[in-house]
Amino acid sequence: MVSAGLFLGSFQAWAQMEGFDVQNSVILEAEGHACMGEDKSRKETRELAMAETKRKAAEMALTYIKSETEVKNAIVSSDIINAYAQARVSVIEEMEKGWFKTEHAGECYKVKIKVEVTPDPDSLRKVVKEKSLLDDPNAPLTVKLWTDKKKYQIGEKIKIYLKGNKPFFAKIIYHDAADHLIQLIPNPYRNENYFNGGVIYEIPSGRDRFDLEVSPPLGLESITLYASTTQLGALNLIPSQGIYMVKTGSTEVGMKTRGVKITEKKGDLPGGPVEFGEVKLEVNTVQD
Repeated sequence: MVSAGLFLGSFQAWAQMEGFDVQNSVILEAEGHACMGEDKSRKETRELAMAETKRKAAEMALTYIKSETEVKNAIVSSDIINAYAQARVSVIEEMEKGWFKTEHAGECYKVKIKVEVTPDPDSLRKVVKEKSLLDDPNAPLTVKLWTDKKKYQIGEKIKIYLKGNKPFFAKIIYHDAADHLIQLIPNPYRNENYFNGGVIYEIPSGRDRFDLEVSPPLGLESITLYASTTQLGALNLIPSQGIYMVKTGSTEVGMKTRGVKITEKKGDLPGGPVEFGEVKLEVNTVQD
């Protein structure tokens, strides 16, 4: 076993949710268009096409959540749907765009985009507090991330634990005090990053060939778990001591990871929606 020289310290979770995913979303592809008619400029038409496509994406995500969410608690189910009814739509990638002409509408502009539909955080927060979601495979993807202790000293080894309510793919990124980004899962010796729902997993374990041992430099650090119901987007990586050093810029990691593989087309949808989750733990190193 090779020590990766990493440190995870005192445990803090976003929004005091004890490591529960409070940033879940739906990622999908959507297409839309708008036509100039007699009263719109080309700029207005492009903006209208984008707005219409985002609106369509939000409706697709809501329809998906309604069809997939069958939690036993009717109030919780209603809260989840309400959170997605007030969702924010962010463009991940503009896949196609361009002008075309029709006989009756004249010049029109079409776009195809990959978007992330994020539910209203205030509405979702009370849902996440309902810990039974972590044991309900019919609820939207919910993940939890935690460590074995709240505080570590130099020389101690740390264990990370994760659990999801349904099968998911994961990346675990560690951000150390020296501003290095390290991908713990998957790694050079464990390419498999698929986890079953309802099971607690320990990191490192199995084929991992690294330890998380407390060592300087000390300071504020973090662990981020990215989870999805399909394979996550790739990062620029270099193997080192049983882990991967991440060369993708820290500001781009979240977006690159969201470059998920959209599932096969279903019905009228350009691609089946993908459930996505992100949970982050901030940690501090200590001398003794």
